Amino acid sequence: MARATRAIDVSVDGYLDSLAAERGLARNTIVAYGRDLAAFASGLAARGVRRPADVGATDVRRHLLALERAGLSARSRARALAAIRGWLKYLVREGVVADDPLVGVKQRRAPAKLPGALGQAESARLVTTTPPGARRVVRDRALLELLYGCGLRVSELTALRLEQLDLQVGYLRVVGKGGKERVVPIGTAAREALMAYLADERPRLLGARSSPVVFIRRGGHPLSRQTVWKLVKRRAAAAGVRTRVSPHTLRHSFATDLLEGGADLRVVQTLLGHADVGTTQIYTHVAPERLRAVHRRHHPRA
Repeated sequence: MARATRAIDVSVDGYLDSLAAERGLARNTIVAYGRDLAAFASGLAARGVRRPADVGATDVRRHLLALERAGLSARSRARALAAIRGWLKYLVREGVVADDPLVGVKQRRAPAKLPGALGQAESARLVTTTPPGARRVVRDRALLELLYGCGLRVSELTALRLEQLDLQVGYLRVVGKGGKERVVPIGTAAREALMAYLADERPRLLGARSSPVVFIRRGGHPLSRQTVWKLVKRRAAAAGVRTRVSPHTLRHSFATDLLEGGADLRVVQTLLGHADVGTTQIYTHVAPERLRAVHRRHHPRA
Protein backbone atom coordinates (compact mmCIF):
# COMPACT_ATOMS: atom_id res chain seq x y z
CA MET A 1 0.00 0.00 0.00
CA ALA A 2 1.33 3.44 -0.91
CA ARG A 3 2.67 5.54 1.93
CA ALA A 4 1.65 9.11 2.58
CA THR A 5 4.17 11.86 2.03
CA ARG A 6 6.57 12.93 4.75
CA ALA A 7 4.66 16.16 5.48
CA ILE A 8 1.45 14.29 6.31
CA ASP A 9 3.30 11.64 8.34
CA VAL A 10 5.06 14.28 10.44
CA SER A 11 1.86 16.22 11.10
CA VAL A 12 0.03 13.03 12.18
CA ASP A 13 2.87 12.16 14.57
CA GLY A 14 2.73 15.67 16.01
CA TYR A 15 -1.01 15.40 16.55
CA LEU A 16 -0.73 12.05 18.33
CA ASP A 17 2.02 13.44 20.56
CA SER A 18 -0.23 16.37 21.46
CA LEU A 19 -3.04 14.00 22.46
CA ALA A 20 -0.73 12.33 24.97
CA ALA A 21 0.94 15.48 26.28
CA GLU A 22 -1.92 17.99 26.33
CA ARG A 23 -5.12 15.98 26.62
CA GLY A 24 -3.79 12.99 28.55
CA LEU A 25 -5.73 10.47 26.51
CA ALA A 26 -5.33 6.78 27.28
CA ARG A 27 -2.63 4.98 25.30
CA ASN A 28 -5.16 2.61 23.71
CA THR A 29 -7.18 5.56 22.41
CA ILE A 30 -4.08 7.17 20.91
CA VAL A 31 -3.07 3.88 19.28
CA ALA A 32 -6.56 3.52 17.77
CA TYR A 33 -6.44 7.09 16.44
CA GLY A 34 -3.00 6.37 15.01
CA ARG A 35 -4.35 3.37 13.09
CA ASP A 36 -7.29 5.39 11.79
CA LEU A 37 -5.06 8.23 10.61
CA ALA A 38 -2.52 5.86 9.05
CA ALA A 39 -5.31 4.32 6.96
CA PHE A 40 -6.54 7.78 5.95
CA ALA A 41 -3.00 8.92 5.06
CA SER A 42 -2.47 5.84 2.90
CA GLY A 43 -5.64 6.64 0.98
CA LEU A 44 -4.48 10.22 0.49
CA ALA A 45 -1.15 9.04 -0.88
CA ALA A 46 -2.87 6.66 -3.29
CA ARG A 47 -4.87 9.60 -4.67
CA GLY A 48 -1.79 11.83 -4.98
CA VAL A 49 -2.60 14.13 -2.04
CA ARG A 50 0.87 15.18 -0.92
CA ARG A 51 0.42 17.97 1.61
CA PRO A 52 -1.90 18.54 4.58
CA ALA A 53 -3.10 21.73 2.89
CA ASP A 54 -4.37 19.63 -0.05
CA VAL A 55 -6.78 17.60 2.11
CA GLY A 56 -10.43 18.44 1.47
CA ALA A 57 -13.86 17.37 2.67
CA THR A 58 -14.21 15.15 -0.42
CA ASP A 59 -11.14 13.15 0.65
CA VAL A 60 -12.73 12.52 4.04
CA ARG A 61 -16.07 11.47 2.50
CA ARG A 62 -14.32 9.08 0.12
CA HIS A 63 -12.39 7.53 3.00
CA LEU A 64 -15.52 7.01 5.11
CA LEU A 65 -17.32 5.46 2.14
CA ALA A 66 -14.39 3.09 1.62
CA LEU A 67 -14.55 2.09 5.29
CA GLU A 68 -18.27 1.42 5.00
CA ARG A 69 -17.76 -0.71 1.90
CA ALA A 70 -15.06 -2.62 3.75
CA GLY A 71 -17.63 -3.56 6.39
CA LEU A 72 -16.53 -1.36 9.29
CA SER A 73 -19.25 -0.67 11.84
CA ALA A 74 -20.85 2.74 12.27
CA ARG A 75 -19.04 3.14 15.59
CA SER A 76 -15.66 2.41 14.00
CA ARG A 77 -16.35 4.87 11.20
CA ALA A 78 -17.39 7.50 13.74
CA ARG A 79 -14.12 7.02 15.61
CA ALA A 80 -12.15 7.32 12.36
CA LEU A 81 -13.94 10.58 11.57
CA ALA A 82 -13.26 11.86 15.09
CA ALA A 83 -9.56 11.16 14.60
CA ILE A 84 -9.51 12.96 11.25
CA ARG A 85 -11.46 15.94 12.63
CA GLY A 86 -9.06 16.23 15.54
CA TRP A 87 -6.03 16.10 13.24
CA LEU A 88 -7.43 18.79 10.93
CA LYS A 89 -8.21 21.07 13.87
CA TYR A 90 -4.67 20.50 15.13
CA LEU A 91 -3.31 21.56 11.72
CA VAL A 92 -5.27 24.82 11.96
CA ARG A 93 -4.05 25.50 15.52
CA GLU A 94 -0.46 24.88 14.47
CA GLY A 95 -0.79 27.16 11.45
CA VAL A 96 -0.06 24.33 9.00
CA VAL A 97 -3.33 25.02 7.14
CA ALA A 98 -5.46 28.15 7.11
CA ASP A 99 -8.93 26.56 7.23
CA ASP A 100 -10.50 23.35 8.46
CA PRO A 101 -12.19 21.67 5.45
CA LEU A 102 -14.69 19.93 7.74
CA VAL A 103 -16.11 23.12 9.28
CA GLY A 104 -19.85 22.99 8.64
CA VAL A 105 -19.79 19.32 7.70
CA LYS A 106 -22.21 17.52 9.99
CA GLN A 107 -21.37 14.15 11.49
CA ARG A 108 -23.96 11.42 11.73
CA ARG A 109 -23.85 10.03 15.23
CA ALA A 110 -23.28 6.29 15.57
CA PRO A 111 -26.28 4.53 17.09
CA ALA A 112 -25.89 4.16 20.82
CA LYS A 113 -24.94 0.65 21.82
CA LEU A 114 -26.76 -0.49 24.92
CA PRO A 115 -24.28 -1.62 27.56
CA GLY A 116 -24.53 -5.17 28.77
CA ALA A 117 -25.37 -5.48 32.46
CA LEU A 118 -25.89 -8.42 34.79
CA GLY A 119 -28.79 -8.83 37.15
CA GLN A 120 -28.02 -8.15 40.81
CA ALA A 121 -28.08 -11.85 41.67
CA GLU A 122 -25.71 -12.67 38.80
CA SER A 123 -23.30 -9.90 39.83
CA ALA A 124 -23.30 -11.15 43.42
CA ARG A 125 -22.62 -14.74 42.31
CA LEU A 126 -19.77 -13.66 40.05
CA VAL A 127 -18.09 -11.68 42.83
CA THR A 128 -18.51 -14.29 45.56
CA THR A 129 -18.16 -17.64 43.76
CA THR A 130 -14.71 -19.19 44.08
CA PRO A 131 -13.75 -21.54 41.22
CA PRO A 132 -12.15 -24.88 42.14
CA GLY A 133 -8.38 -24.56 42.39
CA ALA A 134 -8.36 -20.76 42.64
CA ARG A 135 -5.03 -19.55 44.10
CA ARG A 136 -5.46 -15.85 44.98
CA VAL A 137 -8.92 -16.03 46.52
CA VAL A 138 -8.59 -13.05 48.88
CA ARG A 139 -6.99 -10.75 46.31
CA ASP A 140 -9.41 -11.70 43.57
CA ARG A 141 -12.43 -11.19 45.84
CA ALA A 142 -11.22 -7.69 46.75
CA LEU A 143 -10.55 -6.89 43.11
CA LEU A 144 -13.99 -7.98 41.96
CA GLU A 145 -15.72 -6.20 44.84
CA LEU A 146 -14.08 -2.94 43.75
CA LEU A 147 -14.93 -3.45 40.08
CA TYR A 148 -18.60 -4.00 40.87
CA GLY A 149 -18.95 -1.93 44.05
CA CYS A 150 -17.16 1.18 42.74
CA GLY A 151 -17.78 0.98 38.99
CA LEU A 152 -14.10 1.23 38.11
CA ARG A 153 -12.68 0.87 34.64
CA VAL A 154 -10.18 -1.98 34.41
CA SER A 155 -7.39 0.53 33.66
CA GLU A 156 -8.30 2.48 36.80
CA LEU A 157 -8.27 -0.69 38.87
CA THR A 158 -4.87 -1.94 37.69
CA ALA A 159 -3.33 1.53 38.18
CA LEU A 160 -4.86 2.05 41.65
CA ARG A 161 -2.24 3.04 44.24
CA LEU A 162 -2.26 2.70 48.01
CA GLU A 163 -2.21 6.47 48.45
CA GLN A 164 -5.58 6.68 46.67
CA LEU A 165 -7.31 4.62 49.38
CA ASP A 166 -8.91 5.96 52.56
CA LEU A 167 -10.36 2.91 54.24
CA GLN A 168 -11.08 4.70 57.50
CA VAL A 169 -13.48 7.12 55.88
CA GLY A 170 -14.43 4.61 53.20
CA TYR A 171 -13.60 6.08 49.81
CA LEU A 172 -10.99 5.98 47.07
CA ARG A 173 -9.69 8.59 44.64
CA VAL A 174 -9.72 7.47 41.03
CA VAL A 175 -7.63 8.96 38.24
CA GLY A 176 -9.77 8.41 35.15
CA LYS A 177 -9.68 9.37 31.49
CA GLY A 178 -7.82 12.56 30.72
CA GLY A 179 -6.18 12.48 34.15
CA LYS A 180 -9.43 13.61 35.80
CA GLU A 181 -9.77 12.68 39.45
CA ARG A 182 -12.99 11.64 41.17
CA VAL A 183 -13.91 10.34 44.61
CA VAL A 184 -15.90 7.09 44.86
CA PRO A 185 -17.31 5.61 48.10
CA ILE A 186 -16.24 2.08 49.04
CA GLY A 187 -19.13 -0.06 50.23
CA THR A 188 -18.96 -2.31 53.25
CA ALA A 189 -18.40 -5.55 51.30
CA ALA A 190 -15.62 -4.04 49.17
CA ARG A 191 -14.00 -2.38 52.18
CA GLU A 192 -13.88 -5.63 54.20
CA ALA A 193 -12.54 -7.62 51.25
CA LEU A 194 -9.90 -4.97 50.55
CA MET A 195 -8.75 -4.82 54.18
CA ALA A 196 -8.41 -8.60 54.29
CA TYR A 197 -6.28 -8.57 51.15
CA LEU A 198 -4.05 -5.69 52.32
CA ALA A 199 -3.51 -7.30 55.72
CA ASP A 200 -2.63 -10.81 54.61
CA GLU A 201 -2.32 -11.85 50.98
CA ARG A 202 -0.70 -8.70 49.60
CA PRO A 203 2.27 -8.79 52.03
CA ARG A 204 2.87 -12.43 51.08
CA LEU A 205 2.82 -11.54 47.38
CA LEU A 206 5.27 -8.70 47.97
CA GLY A 207 7.81 -10.76 49.87
CA ALA A 208 10.85 -8.55 50.46
CA ARG A 209 9.84 -6.06 47.78
CA SER A 210 7.66 -2.96 47.85
CA SER A 211 5.09 -1.56 45.45
CA PRO A 212 2.76 1.46 45.48
CA VAL A 213 0.17 -0.42 43.40
CA VAL A 214 -2.76 -2.01 45.23
CA PHE A 215 -3.33 -5.14 43.15
CA ILE A 216 -0.19 -7.13 42.49
CA ARG A 217 1.06 -10.59 41.63
CA ARG A 218 3.98 -12.40 43.22
CA GLY A 219 7.09 -10.22 43.41
CA GLY A 220 5.12 -6.99 43.66
CA HIS A 221 4.44 -6.65 39.94
CA PRO A 222 1.16 -4.90 39.00
CA LEU A 223 -1.60 -7.00 37.51
CA SER A 224 -2.17 -6.54 33.79
CA ARG A 225 -5.55 -5.72 32.31
CA GLN A 226 -5.46 -9.05 30.48
CA THR A 227 -5.10 -10.86 33.80
CA VAL A 228 -8.20 -9.10 35.14
CA TRP A 229 -10.14 -9.97 31.99
CA LYS A 230 -9.26 -13.64 32.35
CA LEU A 231 -10.17 -13.58 36.04
CA VAL A 232 -13.62 -12.11 35.37
CA LYS A 233 -14.31 -14.68 32.65
CA ARG A 234 -13.27 -17.57 34.92
CA ARG A 235 -15.44 -16.27 37.75
CA ALA A 236 -18.40 -15.81 35.42
CA ALA A 237 -18.09 -19.41 34.22
CA ALA A 238 -17.82 -20.70 37.79
CA ALA A 239 -20.88 -18.65 38.81
CA GLY A 240 -22.97 -20.02 35.94
CA VAL A 241 -23.28 -16.66 34.18
CA ARG A 242 -24.05 -17.53 30.57
CA THR A 243 -23.82 -14.11 28.94
CA ARG A 244 -20.54 -12.64 27.67
CA VAL A 245 -18.84 -10.89 30.57
CA SER A 246 -15.87 -8.54 30.82
CA PRO A 247 -14.60 -6.20 33.55
CA HIS A 248 -16.61 -3.44 31.88
CA THR A 249 -19.77 -5.51 32.37
CA LEU A 250 -19.37 -5.04 36.12
CA ARG A 251 -19.03 -1.28 35.62
CA HIS A 252 -22.26 -1.29 33.58
CA SER A 253 -23.94 -3.38 36.27
CA PHE A 254 -22.81 -0.89 38.94
CA ALA A 255 -24.43 2.00 37.05
CA THR A 256 -27.61 0.10 36.20
CA ASP A 257 -28.13 -1.10 39.77
CA LEU A 258 -27.72 2.45 41.09
CA LEU A 259 -30.36 3.78 38.70
CA GLU A 260 -32.71 0.90 39.43
CA GLY A 261 -32.27 1.69 43.12
CA GLY A 262 -33.30 5.32 42.63
CA ALA A 263 -29.97 7.14 42.27
CA ASP A 264 -29.97 10.49 40.48
CA LEU A 265 -28.47 10.42 36.98
CA ARG A 266 -26.05 13.24 37.84
CA VAL A 267 -24.75 11.31 40.84
CA VAL A 268 -24.15 8.24 38.67
CA GLN A 269 -22.38 10.47 36.14
CA THR A 270 -20.03 11.70 38.88
CA LEU A 271 -19.33 8.20 40.20
CA LEU A 272 -18.55 6.87 36.71
CA GLY A 273 -16.37 9.84 35.83
CA HIS A 274 -18.29 10.74 32.67
CA ALA A 275 -17.51 14.21 31.36
CA ASP A 276 -20.91 14.43 29.65
CA VAL A 277 -24.17 13.35 31.25
CA GLY A 278 -25.26 12.25 27.77
CA THR A 279 -22.83 9.33 28.10
CA THR A 280 -24.50 8.32 31.36
CA GLN A 281 -28.01 8.62 29.92
CA ILE A 282 -27.52 5.44 27.93
CA TYR A 283 -28.08 3.57 31.20
CA THR A 284 -31.65 4.83 31.37
CA HIS A 285 -32.38 2.41 28.52
CA VAL A 286 -31.35 -0.53 30.68
CA ALA A 287 -33.15 0.67 33.81
CA PRO A 288 -36.83 0.72 32.74
CA GLU A 289 -38.11 -0.04 36.24
CA ARG A 290 -36.41 3.10 37.52
CA LEU A 291 -38.08 5.24 34.82
CA ARG A 292 -41.51 3.71 35.46
CA ALA A 293 -41.13 4.32 39.20
CA VAL A 294 -40.23 7.99 38.67
CA HIS A 295 -43.18 8.37 36.31
CA ARG A 296 -45.58 6.84 38.82
CA ARG A 297 -44.36 9.06 41.66
CA HIS A 298 -44.27 12.38 39.86
CA HIS A 299 -46.80 12.46 37.01
CA PRO A 300 -50.39 13.35 37.98
CA ARG A 301 -51.91 10.94 35.45
CA ALA A 302 -49.67 7.99 36.23
